[in-house]
Amino acid sequence: MLTLFGYGITTKAIAKKFGKCRIYDDKFSAATFDKYGNEFLASELFNPDNSILEVTSPGIPPTHPLIQKAKNLVSEYDLFASTMPYSVWVTGTNGKTTTTDMMGHLLKKRGGVTGGNIGTPLATLDEKAPLWILETSSFTLHYTNIAVPNIYVILPVTPDHISWHGSFEAYEEAKLKPLRQMQEGEVVILPEKYKDVPTKAMKITYENAKDLAEYFDIELHKVHFREPFLTDALLALGVTKILFDEIDYDRINSYHIGKHRMEEFVDRRGRLWINDSKATNPDATIAALESYHEQKIHLILGGDDKGAGLDALFEKLKDMDVEIYAIGANLDRLRAESQKYKLPFYACHTLEKAVSRIDQNHDTDSIAMLSPAAASLDQFSSYAHRGEDFFKFINNLS
Repeated sequence: MLTLFGYGITTKAIAKKFGKCRIYDDKFSAATFDKYGNEFLASELFNPDNSILEVTSPGIPPTHPLIQKAKNLVSEYDLFASTMPYSVWVTGTNGKTTTTDMMGHLLKKRGGVTGGNIGTPLATLDEKAPLWILETSSFTLHYTNIAVPNIYVILPVTPDHISWHGSFEAYEEAKLKPLRQMQEGEVVILPEKYKDVPTKAMKITYENAKDLAEYFDIELHKVHFREPFLTDALLALGVTKILFDEIDYDRINSYHIGKHRMEEFVDRRGRLWINDSKATNPDATIAALESYHEQKIHLILGGDDKGAGLDALFEKLKDMDVEIYAIGANLDRLRAESQKYKLPFYACHTLEKAVSRIDQNHDTDSIAMLSPAAASLDQFSSYAHRGEDFFKFINNLS
């Protein structure tokens, strides 16, 4: 009988697929059963001596008592290691979802399916598909010790999830962990800074989009994306070049960027607003600012910054024509940084108040951007909820 820790998207799919699992979660009290024969139990009832295999929801941190007690702990990836088809794993700090989705768009005609952190659990994927393309989080990688990708794509790694991993070094190590298990015949595409990390896999290193274009012989002028999406597109094209020796410019250019990532909107007064709610860490916001660095920007920042440093972001902002509208749990940190760098600062506390304040200062020559550099759960149910409210508040302006 499988033991599952946490009852989230990942473990719900496993419980449905296999049935008769014991599921431990902090939110359970009295023991109950579902129609698949799964038993739901309070976390404190877990006895490791009565369990032969534990699979954890990736978001449960290593410090949790369930993890501390476990003797036979594996990840979702490890559970399916023996049946996993040829696989491409995509990780990094920003751009994982877009890169994975772009690969899926390119490789759908070859039978490729996408899953993992992109929102589709492995338990629901077709094990007879010729190719799995998996967005892979640092949480999953931390717990994975058996499964290994055939192609591993690493986007730039910058500080994130510090409170979960305990340090940037531990977060970084989780991202690099598969390299040490990969074998000859497998491929890893990774930032130049990691070129000396030991692995038997073939390494393809890059520092920027130009490096990727040169290595894979991609004509940049034929790819109709700008950063932060250009690198994502080139990595997706690079993987198709490795697998099938093809570069399909028409197909990659037909890909549409998802909601809440650099999503532009012009209001009834002709002013440009940008919803970049998916920018949940400073590095994502820095990348978003690259496209607009010469323009006046009214920038909404704030939320749960997960312990990430803000210095790099404010070093970027100090040379820009920008005003800060702060919301969320880290407002005081943002105030201190804005004062340090002598940037105009408005303590708005809520997104609605930030939009209202920007409305007083915004015109057709400036840009208003929600790119919070922080997670959303201090005030919203998700980054999508935050982005949807952003548009709602704009539409409510008189």
